[in-house]
Amino acid sequence: MDTRRLYSFVRVVDAGSITRAADLMHIAQPALSQQMTALEAQFGQRLLSRSKQGVEPTEAGRELYRHARTILRQLEQAHADVEVVGRELAGGVTVGLAPYSTVNALALPLLSVVRARHPRVLLRIDEIGGVLSEALMTGRMDMALLYGRGPIRGVDFEPLLSEDLVLVGPPDLLPTTGQEGELAVSDLVEVPLLLPGPSHTIRQVVEDALTGASAAANVVAEVETLTLATRAVRAGLGATILPESVAERVVRRGNLIRRRLTPALTVHVSLGTASGQTLSRPAEAVRALLHEVLDGYLRRTLPLGGEALPLGEDGHP
Repeated sequence: MDTRRLYSFVRVVDAGSITRAADLMHIAQPALSQQMTALEAQFGQRLLSRSKQGVEPTEAGRELYRHARTILRQLEQAHADVEVVGRELAGGVTVGLAPYSTVNALALPLLSVVRARHPRVLLRIDEIGGVLSEALMTGRMDMALLYGRGPIRGVDFEPLLSEDLVLVGPPDLLPTTGQEGELAVSDLVEVPLLLPGPSHTIRQVVEDALTGASAAANVVAEVETLTLATRAVRAGLGATILPESVAERVVRRGNLIRRRLTPALTVHVSLGTASGQTLSRPAEAVRALLHEVLDGYLRRTLPLGGEALPLGEDGHP
């Protein structure tokens, strides 16, 4: 197997076009097309479906793409491991973060400790709105902090923490029914909500709860990033629903209030890795540091018998 063909195949799939991939790789388009034809002949399968709009992988192509990403990452790491035998760790590690998640507060502390202890490890932190489990299975990420506790085929889940969701918004937009500081889930129908898209766990938890109350969420906009959602809420465009410790940081930085929901809506955060794939030495080191940072975060934000303490955006009180 010529790994250069696998690399070219991955670039073609990512680009969605042989012509675009050829431009990005600075090679002639006919030469790249010839590589793809040779790869299909080698596997005896049609790997790419071609149209005027570009190319997309067939079912066999998607399977090869998944393996190719893994093979190329392992090859990259093999070069790094051999190069630094007897020396400090080196290589790239990608960590995914679920949008709107509590664990986004871990990003800067994790980056800081990795830089301090393993300066030759290139840490990539990616907050994406796509399917993190798919990114793990295709090898685009080494690990991800994601919502849920599984099961998802192809992903191993390590539960990390659970947290209740709260409503955050301007005082004039939040109903005052119920006990002070609390709001019945059924009363959310009165609130214009800014939430992530239907595939996001927070959105699903909210909508499932309202469906159980024979109601529907009043979603006025779908916003995939916490930064934009926070700005929109501060501008009075609606309210949003966040994990409690995230809400603490948002509320103390603007003229906003929060309301606990009854019955409580809870989300779970886990560390996800691809099933059956061994992490590289740098990735193992990053995972260990991630646990260290998380333990410190939980000690600061969830003291025994107390309410979550607000953190700054740098992850510190």
